Amino acid sequence: MPIIYLIFLWKREKEVDMDQIRQNEYYSNTLSSKTTQSHQDSEDHEVVSLPYQIYLHSFTETKTQLFRCQDRSKWLAFILQQLSESNLLDKELIEQYLRHQYRRMCTARTVENAYTTIHSFLTHLYSPTHRSLKEIKRTDLEAFVEHEQDRGLKGSTVHVQLARLRAFLHFLIDQEVLPSEVLSRKLTIKLPEALPKAVVAGDVKQLLSVVTPVRDRALLLLLLRTGMRIGELLHTKVCDVDMAEQKIMIYQAPKTYLGRVVYFSDDAKEALDGWFKERNPDAEFLFYGYGNRVMSYGGARAIFVKYLKKAGLADKGYTIHCLRHTCASELLNAGMRLECLQKLLGHTNAEITRRYARLTDKTREEEYFRAMERIERGEIDGDY
Repeated sequence: MPIIYLIFLWKREKEVDMDQIRQNEYYSNTLSSKTTQSHQDSEDHEVVSLPYQIYLHSFTETKTQLFRCQDRSKWLAFILQQLSESNLLDKELIEQYLRHQYRRMCTARTVENAYTTIHSFLTHLYSPTHRSLKEIKRTDLEAFVEHEQDRGLKGSTVHVQLARLRAFLHFLIDQEVLPSEVLSRKLTIKLPEALPKAVVAGDVKQLLSVVTPVRDRALLLLLLRTGMRIGELLHTKVCDVDMAEQKIMIYQAPKTYLGRVVYFSDDAKEALDGWFKERNPDAEFLFYGYGNRVMSYGGARAIFVKYLKKAGLADKGYTIHCLRHTCASELLNAGMRLECLQKLLGHTNAEITRRYARLTDKTREEEYFRAMERIERGEIDGDY
């Protein structure tokens, strides 16, 4: 392969997420059985030139691709291989649970996340002395929660880890490995009920005013007008977009695994028309990265951060997910019913959607200022 062509491949995609490439290459080297001897040696691999690394990355099987493989047994074998190579005790019980999740049609990410949480819990359990799963007590769960909190993890993260761990322990109880007393009283974590953070109207205009490249403008406007999660948009294929009816079919959301239809506005359609004229027609995904593959979250986030800095909004604390919150709050302000908004956003719990009602409660706002006017005019009784 001529080096000039390799350099061309390197320069062709400027938003390549280098951290993800290195991570994917690690998994590629683990999975690939056809890697040449020169690249099996880690020291030789380190000195390979960057363009050639990217070239290899486009032709080797990555962890992400493996987890999307139609043959589910492949990613299960990969996770079980991680288990077999670990120093955990009771591997047979852990494998039984992972296979149980596999039979329940859980996704690869769900099974891997379950294994990661179990690994973290057992690693903590083994300190300072190795103990079997059969010796677990409720105090071990409480100690693990405190350990994760001491590590500085957010309450929501610890909450999710605890839910995964409870599911595993329930399985062990059903298998009569553990007594039911271990989970006789539910261990819960109080989570903060924070308001969703939306981009204020003036900042939205300021942000869009500096976004001129057609791809970037189409990406940000679709997030802003559809309320899609970033993962949903990045996995959207060209065939999922209906330009005539201005809608996008989400056949299975990566987070909830539920399908829904979202719609986009005229300004988003105009931006998308411009992107269709410039994009590679052979690319399967609407927005793509190197090798016409799915654009990484890191790549999309870098685009958003770049324009935040350009618009002078870098210190506002906005994240790319704030565009979804902005879409929801604007639709509610425009009079959309909560039930309709819930379907558009893909919320399985109506309580999540009601958070936006607290953010955009115009009735409460109007009543407050009406009452405050009376107070300022001195129309109320009482001593100060």
